[in-house]
Amino acid sequence: MMEEVPGSVGTSASFGLRLGQTLFSSASLLFMSMGVEFYSYTPFCFLVTIMGLVIPWSFTHALIDGYSVLVKCPLRQPGILVIIVVGDWVLSVLTLAAACSTASVAELMFTTDGSDCPPNLCSRYLISAAMAFLSWFLSLGSCLFNLWLLPSL
Repeated sequence: MMEEVPGSVGTSASFGLRLGQTLFSSASLLFMSMGVEFYSYTPFCFLVTIMGLVIPWSFTHALIDGYSVLVKCPLRQPGILVIIVVGDWVLSVLTLAAACSTASVAELMFTTDGSDCPPNLCSRYLISAAMAFLSWFLSLGSCLFNLWLLPSL
């Protein structure tokens, strides 16, 4: 009998993690896109691109987890789990990089004399970076839980 790892693929905790990733990534994308000037800065474009990848990835896995919970048949195939772990790891690193670069540029623009960025626009960029950090934290959790499950298969 295989040990049930909370947060691994096919559990209700994983469903919650994936749903949280989807919501925080969508919020990050929404706050970044509300200011139409984001395309002028590379880190902001990078964040929009990465959130555009994270949203469908997390939403698809949330659907898979929800289905697995409903039919009470968790997904336990090693090949698929390796793909999920690698995908989570790559998107987690990219999300962290995008969040850090966005937060640093937005904070720099916010703390300068204000000529580069009006305060309400910079605060939206900072909120977008905070949402990206929260999405990264949940993504890292998903990756680590699935990595923990992988050797038991």
